[in-house]
Amino acid sequence: MSQIQVKLANFFPRPLNLIYAAARTCYSRHGIVDPQNVDEDKRDSLVEFLKRAGHLTTFQHVNLQYAISGVSRYLIWSLLHSHPFYNSDQVSQRYVEVKPGSYYLPEIGGKPLEIYKRAVEFQSETYRKLTEMLIPPVESELLRRFRYMARRPELLKRESKKRAMEVARYVLPIGTLAYLYHTINLVTLLRYWKLRKEVHPRKEAEEVVNQMVSEFLRAVPEAEFLFDEESDGYRETTVFPEEGDRMRFVREFDSSLEGRASKLIGYKENNEKLLADSVREVLGLSRETLKDEEAIALAMDPARNGELAHMFNLTYHSQVQRAMAHVSYTFRKKLSHTADSQEQRHRTAHGSRPCLLAHFPEEPDYITPTLIKTSPEIEAFYRESLERLWDMIGAFERAGGDREYSLYLLPNALSIRYTESIDLLGLRHKMAMRLCYNAQEEIWRATLDEKEQIEAVNPTIGKYLLPPCSLRYRAGLRPYCPEGKHYCGVKVWLEGLKRSDRVI
Repeated sequence: MSQIQVKLANFFPRPLNLIYAAARTCYSRHGIVDPQNVDEDKRDSLVEFLKRAGHLTTFQHVNLQYAISGVSRYLIWSLLHSHPFYNSDQVSQRYVEVKPGSYYLPEIGGKPLEIYKRAVEFQSETYRKLTEMLIPPVESELLRRFRYMARRPELLKRESKKRAMEVARYVLPIGTLAYLYHTINLVTLLRYWKLRKEVHPRKEAEEVVNQMVSEFLRAVPEAEFLFDEESDGYRETTVFPEEGDRMRFVREFDSSLEGRASKLIGYKENNEKLLADSVREVLGLSRETLKDEEAIALAMDPARNGELAHMFNLTYHSQVQRAMAHVSYTFRKKLSHTADSQEQRHRTAHGSRPCLLAHFPEEPDYITPTLIKTSPEIEAFYRESLERLWDMIGAFERAGGDREYSLYLLPNALSIRYTESIDLLGLRHKMAMRLCYNAQEEIWRATLDEKEQIEAVNPTIGKYLLPPCSLRYRAGLRPYCPEGKHYCGVKVWLEGLKRSDRVI
């Protein structure tokens, strides 16, 4: 029986009527076309034409909210979160304990199944042991930041376990199961349908998408013609090689990073002038009246524009701040799979993420969190556990296990290498979220890498890339930290960002 469960939780009723009415409204001399009074024959004919011709803005009015459970985090990373056109809220692996048995189980049998189960059970037990080992160093770090916790042992115990689990999850498989709300529009569902047999992991992707489409058609049976692939001449195309020159690629890639998690490899040479000119264009001011540094401050400094400190991220709706869209940066990155799953949520950052089947590591290839490095004993346990895991993955394949299924056993710590480009409009918000000390430590360090390198080439821009507390401090908004009881314990707005401060 399949572990995957997909339910259409909410949707716009009579979606084909809505598509028809939206399209007809574009050419209506009599105002808005009412979707309640539609000729169904004319409706279906027009909707089919819109689909075939690619006039799909009308389809985007139809929103679909799915409740999805029993899917792997590998599938979420490779399909559901691999594009900008969605919204998801999924169970946190940072702060919700992963129970034994919470893993994707492919349709295999015999010796491969035995080894597969042994491997995931080993990862689950390693996660439990590593959590216990990490609690004492986490307690020490929390007491350094929050002295009052010494008087509240239950709070200290609870918070320490959460932070320990956050790091221990690096040993869990990317095949760990998750559940989530996933909201998309009808265009995105159609795109899933077209690509369902080409996305890795293939079998799970196809099953999830088939269930999503079935749920939609159960609610809207008259829309079945939208999913007729023969009518539009679509052909499947497999573009991913199963073998690659991986080791040479890894050596070249890692060498190019020069010791960083994220290396700046491209930017416009005139970024600051471009930003300043764009601000002047919005305001109709000359260079003599508004100097470059002043213009950049109007777009980026909360002391000049308090909107920049607002937690609603108003920049996309501000005429002056939209000037940041013309400034862009490109980074080469190496993150763990679990950190990249968070990086991926910044949908305005476009990354050329790898096909794991082509990047399959024959030897251990993983990221080690800072907290683990603080203890030789813990680091040795972590290293030995991951080496043993890779031995099990090898045994799974030697016993006849399919390589596509062995990918599910790879740990969250797995190294992911890719290039990412983002404009300043999106980057400023990403920096605000990920430079916060409550952000995951690994992604925080990668983001700090990016800030430091931007400051080196664009110092006026770089100085305004700040966490929320520093932005609010510059704007004069109290409290400076918007996290309330989740305050990190460090006065970053006064002390600045320091790598040595981050252990957890």
